[in-house]
Amino acid sequence: MTESIVLNGQTFTLHCSGALFWEEKSTLIVSDIHFGKISHFRKHGAAVPQKAIQKNFTLLETIVTQFTPKSICFLGDLFHSSLNAEWILFENWVATTHAQLYLVAGNHDIISPLRYEALNIQVVSEIVTQGFLLTHHPEEREGLFNFAGHIHPAIKLKGIGKQFLKLACFFKSNNQMILPAFGEFTGTFVLQPTKENEVYAIAKEEIFKIKIES
Repeated sequence: MTESIVLNGQTFTLHCSGALFWEEKSTLIVSDIHFGKISHFRKHGAAVPQKAIQKNFTLLETIVTQFTPKSICFLGDLFHSSLNAEWILFENWVATTHAQLYLVAGNHDIISPLRYEALNIQVVSEIVTQGFLLTHHPEEREGLFNFAGHIHPAIKLKGIGKQFLKLACFFKSNNQMILPAFGEFTGTFVLQPTKENEVYAIAKEEIFKIKIES
């Protein structure tokens, strides 16, 4: 269910949900939940089950209960679009957590920051702390290790013949790790790893490191 790695002397636990827990700072890092997206698509006629809406909140609460973080950092695209019925569910969830909440604003975060501030959520453009840079879009900045989202990374595994399997993943390079999208109904983008990359694929409730052949 989890895999731990050490970066710059700090321990990070990769969870099969797509979340990342920074142990020394007791911080849960989550990217691209896209709350509101399911309701947005249902409103426009997409046949998405209503129960899928609650699944995101249930999964988020599950990992918060598991790690009991002091703070939670959302790496952008927390809410998919303008306000809809899921905002009420989000407000209710916020009321149940005791962690300090931060939102590194992403391109889909178009709701007024005042709405978040009213819920005691700090909205920022980036976070720089202890040699780490937390952003929504992947960035390279000298002397900093970057955690980012936005891309919804996945890897394609080939089987016998023309069979293949596409899995969401944590995608690491020397100075960067791109987190998978946390939310249901978000889609993925396949990246092509090299030997310089480390890839941790997610398969249901398992997470495992992929051996890179080339």
